[in-house]
Amino acid sequence: MTKAIAIAAGAGMILVYAGLMLLVVPSIQLSGAKPPAEAQTQHSAEEIRGRELYVSLGCVYCHSQQPRDPAQTPADRERGWGRPSVPEDYTYDGPHLLGTMRTGPDLFNIGARQPSVDWHLAHLYNPRAVVSWSTMPSYPFLFRETDIVLDEMQEVHLPEEFLPSEGHIVATDDAMALVKYMLSLDHTYPVEKLTAEEPEEEADEAETETSSLDATGEGSAS
Repeated sequence: MTKAIAIAAGAGMILVYAGLMLLVVPSIQLSGAKPPAEAQTQHSAEEIRGRELYVSLGCVYCHSQQPRDPAQTPADRERGWGRPSVPEDYTYDGPHLLGTMRTGPDLFNIGARQPSVDWHLAHLYNPRAVVSWSTMPSYPFLFRETDIVLDEMQEVHLPEEFLPSEGHIVATDDAMALVKYMLSLDHTYPVEKLTAEEPEEEADEAETETSSLDATGEGSAS
């Protein structure tokens, strides 16, 4: 009985510690975070609808929205995914869609990299229409075929081999909402970096040590 109580108490302490480290402490640390002055305000109703579709279609399982700091890896910057994300970037997001996998590219700045509505619509209808090697699934149910394109309709412009044998492909309201959300993912505004700087005294000592090594030849490359 005593052993069972000890195990239960230990498990409880682990849960409390995990809750403090994963929930309470981060909440306190980020309580003062505010959106950058030049950042976009809250999403519009259409963008929120598009965000809901992004979640329901499972986009978050294959795409992240968190470029990493070059100090961790320069790969994200070299791929053109933009600056590292900071907590303030997610002020208006709930829930956050950081993602944990990158079967596809990071979408933190897809609105800046691909600002064309036509590109996004073609990409959703059939990703291979714009990226031949893409493994992304198609979402034809977000579109419909019609014989006549009215002024209020958004036609999807596709390469000839992807066009239907008859009629035209037009976007539904859901497709347009999802595209609006994708275009809103533009975090090219400046923010304060979180990278910790090396203390000045330590930097001076390191520079002096390096100079000494170079002078003796011990620090030179072979």
